[in-house]
Amino acid sequence: MIETTTHSSVQDAATARGLTKTYGRAGTEVHALRGIDVDLPAGRFTAIMGPSGSGKSTLMHCLAGLDQATSGQVTVDGTRLADLDDTALTKFRRDRVGFVFQSFNLLPMLTAGQNILLPLELAGRRVGRPERERHNQIATVLGITDRLGHLPSQLSGGQQQRVAIARALISNPAIVFADEPTGNLDSTTSAEVLGFLRTSVRELGQTVVMVTHELDAAAYADDVIVIADGRVRSHLTNPTRERLVSALTGEALSGGTV
Repeated sequence: MIETTTHSSVQDAATARGLTKTYGRAGTEVHALRGIDVDLPAGRFTAIMGPSGSGKSTLMHCLAGLDQATSGQVTVDGTRLADLDDTALTKFRRDRVGFVFQSFNLLPMLTAGQNILLPLELAGRRVGRPERERHNQIATVLGITDRLGHLPSQLSGGQQQRVAIARALISNPAIVFADEPTGNLDSTTSAEVLGFLRTSVRELGQTVVMVTHELDAAAYADDVIVIADGRVRSHLTNPTRERLVSALTGEALSGGTV
C-alpha cells in the first residue's frame, strides 16, 4: 500500500465512513464504492483521482449530497446528510455547498456579475453591502473585475469557468466540489483555472475538493486521494509527480511504505 498521511489535528470540512454504493440487483450488481473512509480537511485543496470507472465521481456525488449511498455515513460541515429530508438537504446544498462542473452552466441572458449573485437571489437573501464586498473580493481574486458586465457569450472559456467558480464561492460555502473543472479547457486555460482554485484556498480560506483524472491538475492540490475499484488506494499530502504516478499504478516507491 502507498504511504498515507492523515490530518488528525486539522478540522474536517467533510468525512465519510464505511461508504458503499451499489447499482443494480442481485446477480448484476455494480459496486461503485466499497467501504470508503475519507477525511477532507477544511481550508485545503483536495483532489480525488482515479481512472474511469474507479468510483471517484460517485464518491463526490455522495459527499456532496447529490446521490445517496447504499450504506455508510457522510458528514459535511458537522451535519450528517442522512439526517436531512429532501427539502432540508436541498437547502443545505444551496447554503453550505458550492459546485463547479465541466460545463459552465451560466445563464446566457445574465451578465457575469449577475450570474455570480444568482445563488443569493435564489435563496431569497438580500444582496447588501457585505454581499457586495464579498462579490468584489472574489472577482478581484479571480481576476474578472473587468468582465462583470459582460454576457457569457462575450467571455472566453477560461473566463466563463472563473465566473462559475465565483458563483460557487459567493454564498461562502463550507466546501466547494469541482467535477473535472478543466475538462473542456485547453492546457493553458486549465492551468489558469486551477491556479485560481488554489488561490481561493490560499486567499479566501475556501475548502475545495476536485475530481480529476489528470496528473497535472492533481499537482495543484494540497492533498490527493487516489481511488481504484471503489476503494481508497492512497491519501497523499503535497505529493510529487513521481509519488502520484506510483499511487495511480499501485507500485511502491523505493524507501516508501508498502
